[in-house]
Amino acid sequence: MSPRHATRVFLSLATLAGLVLSPGAARAAGGELKAWGGGATPSLALRDLQGKEHKLADYRGKVVVINFWATWCDPCREEMPSMQRLLDKLAGKPFAILAVDFGEGAPRINEFLKKVPVRFTVLLDRDTSAATAWKVKVLPTTLVLDPQQRIRYSVTGDLEWDSQSVEDTIKKLLPPG
Repeated sequence: MSPRHATRVFLSLATLAGLVLSPGAARAAGGELKAWGGGATPSLALRDLQGKEHKLADYRGKVVVINFWATWCDPCREEMPSMQRLLDKLAGKPFAILAVDFGEGAPRINEFLKKVPVRFTVLLDRDTSAATAWKVKVLPTTLVLDPQQRIRYSVTGDLEWDSQSVEDTIKKLLPPG
């Protein structure tokens, strides 16, 4: 990594850390799914912890939750178990969760996953280009896409993903059948 790129990544991380760690910043903004009015869905093509590439197009026909997070982000860590419970509740349905880690390496993420085991796909955004393309400014930021891959909802900050209201909202997006 070039010194210039390293500085940019550090400044991005420092800015996000400041936003996430400042008292109430993420919590004050989070807590509910909000209808999306922010434009078209960016592309997404990242590798998982095993090195397999995942493209958003591979998930067409499913409701997809894309969660931008980091191991150092308290609200991110707190909401992950509820995301797993939602995934469990919707087992067998055309539904997927993609957790996009912000700038960290596989060893750190794997260590975290030993403490907070989840079975959804974790993707690596090592250079934070995906977060930039998706205009992520605070962690966690999560977007909910319908089966046609249009962003329908977003939430900035943590959320109880397995709450009845969130589950009902997701179910309404699922294709019939």
